[in-house]
Amino acid sequence: MQLNAEKPDPALLPTSRQLRRSTVAAVIGAAFIGVGVYLPAEYGIDPTGIGSVMGLTEMGEIKQQLAREAAEDEAIHGGDQSSSVIDDIFGLFVGAAHAQEAWTDTVTFTLAPDAATEVKLVMAAGDVAEYAWVAEGGRINFDLHAHGDGQSIDYDRGRGATEGEGSIEAPFPGEHGWFWRNRDDAEVTVTLQLRGAYSEVVRSE
Repeated sequence: MQLNAEKPDPALLPTSRQLRRSTVAAVIGAAFIGVGVYLPAEYGIDPTGIGSVMGLTEMGEIKQQLAREAAEDEAIHGGDQSSSVIDDIFGLFVGAAHAQEAWTDTVTFTLAPDAATEVKLVMAAGDVAEYAWVAEGGRINFDLHAHGDGQSIDYDRGRGATEGEGSIEAPFPGEHGWFWRNRDDAEVTVTLQLRGAYSEVVRSE
């Protein structure tokens, strides 16, 4: 069986010069795409500035940052995906510990000029309580002391104070706390936060 095919017209075929031009143009186009688009979009490298204009450089920088973080994470955890579960469990323990350290009682009161009040903690011998307080609107005088079981003790006192913090370790059972008096000409609001070992918070005018 013989097939007859028409020969192409030589005039319609591209010349060697045209082929070289097309090849050069393709190479230039590929280089332009690589330098102007690919490098910025993938690696954040932008020698021409076109990537920044098109928003590609930022995209590449983000990709590279994510890749570095992934590599660091793999180096630390050895690529073990269970590490995220361990981290979550650890986070729960940390959160629980933090919750235990939170303030358990908050006492807020406002004293008019020359008014006074007392806030006491009922504590057993050896109990330890932590406190922090702040005065708003002015300054305040205070006397931190204790009495009970036929004994008394002065822990601290201040004049014209605006804040304080510390701890009380009860050497004997009884009421341990503050006598507050406002010697300013305006109302003063005190917020007292407490935590630790005590059975009751008592306030008296």
